[in-house]
Amino acid sequence: MSAGALPGFRDFYPESFSQRSWLFDRWRHAARGFGFQEYDGPPLEPLDLYTKKSGDEIVGQLYNFEDKGGRAVALRPEMTPTVARMVASKANALRKPVRWFSMPQLFRYERQQKGRLREHFQLNVDIFGEADVSADAELLAVACTVMRDCGLGPDDVKARVSDRRLLSAILRGLGVPDEALSAAFGAVDKIEREDQVALVKRFTTAGVSEEVAVKALAMVRASDFDALRRDFAGHAEVEEALTRFDEYRALLTAHGVIDYLQLDLSIVRGLAYYTGIVFELFDAKGEFRAICGGGRYDNLLQALGGVDMPALGFGMGDVVLGELLKARGKMPLGSADVDVWVAPVTAEFRRSAVEVATALRRVGARVETPLRDQSLGKQMKAANAAGARSIVFVGEGLRDRGEVEWKDLRGTEGTQTVIPLARLTDAVKAALAATP
Repeated sequence: MSAGALPGFRDFYPESFSQRSWLFDRWRHAARGFGFQEYDGPPLEPLDLYTKKSGDEIVGQLYNFEDKGGRAVALRPEMTPTVARMVASKANALRKPVRWFSMPQLFRYERQQKGRLREHFQLNVDIFGEADVSADAELLAVACTVMRDCGLGPDDVKARVSDRRLLSAILRGLGVPDEALSAAFGAVDKIEREDQVALVKRFTTAGVSEEVAVKALAMVRASDFDALRRDFAGHAEVEEALTRFDEYRALLTAHGVIDYLQLDLSIVRGLAYYTGIVFELFDAKGEFRAICGGGRYDNLLQALGGVDMPALGFGMGDVVLGELLKARGKMPLGSADVDVWVAPVTAEFRRSAVEVATALRRVGARVETPLRDQSLGKQMKAANAAGARSIVFVGEGLRDRGEVEWKDLRGTEGTQTVIPLARLTDAVKAALAATP
C-alpha cells in the first residue's frame, strides 16, 4: 500500500498550508473589497450539469461514477455550472447585480503538467444581472487587485484582454462569412501553438480565402487599436466595439489597474459560451501557464437554468499562481503560528505557566507551552523551532512579586524585560497589533 498521496493530489503540511491560507486571505480580501459575497456548493454534482455545458467529451476529464442511488455523478471540475444553477434557482429573489465569489477545490482527471494537477483550489468571482461594460471592468479590477495584494505589479503580470464581439466584427469586416467564424476563432485560439501554414489552412478549409486569412492573422498578432480605427473607419460594428472598449479602458484607469492591461485579440477563451470581453492573466516573462482566465458569458444561465440574465466571471487557480509567487520571491516561507512561548522556569511553575498561556490566548495570541518538564535550554530551542516571536518566563518573580520576564526573539539580540503579570496581556496585544 502506497504511503503517498494519489498522483496529481497534494498533502498540505503546516508550512504549505500556511502559504495556502496566506493566499486565501488575499483572495478573500480582494473580493470582499469590491462587495462580493462568499458562497459554496456541493463538491459532487449530477454528471449532466457538466455535459450540458461542455458536451459529452468532458466526461473523459472527470472523476465520475454511479452512486448507490444509481445516479450519474461527478466531482466538480469547475464552479461555473454550480453557481449558474444556484443563481438561476433564485433569480427573482436575488438583489441585482449579484456579486458572488467562492474558493472551491476542483478535480479533473487529466495528464499532469507544470502548473496543472488533478486537484486544485480556485478563486471564482462572478457577476450576474449586469450587461454594462462597467461590470467587465470591475471583474478584471478584482483579478488585478489580487495580483497587487500578492506583491505582483504590472511588470510581473499582464492582463491580456480581447472582446469576442470586436474580433467577430473585424473578421466580418474582412469578409469572413458567419458560418466560418467558428473555424476562424479556432485558428486565432491556436495562434501561439501552430505555424502560419496550419493556421491559414484552418481558414481555407472553412471556405475563407488565403488572402483574408493572412490579413486576419496579421491583425490579430498586431492587436493595434489605432490601426483598427484607421482600417475600419466607417464600419459600424467595429466602431461600436472599439467605443465599448474605450469605456472599458477608462474604467480600468479609474480602478487604478490600467497598467496591467494589454490588448490581445488572440485571447478568445476556447470555450464557446463566452460572448464578450475575455481575458487571461500571464506572468510578464512568459514562463508559466495562464494564472487566471474569464470573461462575459451572457447566454450560459439560459442554457443551464432557463433564466435570461447577463453574466461574467473568472477563475484563478492556486497552482500556477503559487509557482509564480515562489519564483518571484513573493510567497512567504510559512509560519509556525506561535506568537508566545510560555516557559516555566522549573517544574514547580508548570501550572502557573498554563494559567499565563490561557490569559494570553484569551486576548488573541497563539501560545505554546511545554507539555512535560523541560530544561530552559531545551525550551529555548523548542521556542525557536516553533518560530515563536517572544518567550515569557514564569518563575519566582511571579510567585514573589507578580512579575514575569518577557523576551523578544525576533531580533538577533532579543531584549528581555521584567513586566507585571497584570500588564502582560496589554503588552502582548499591542505587540500583536504592531506585527505585520
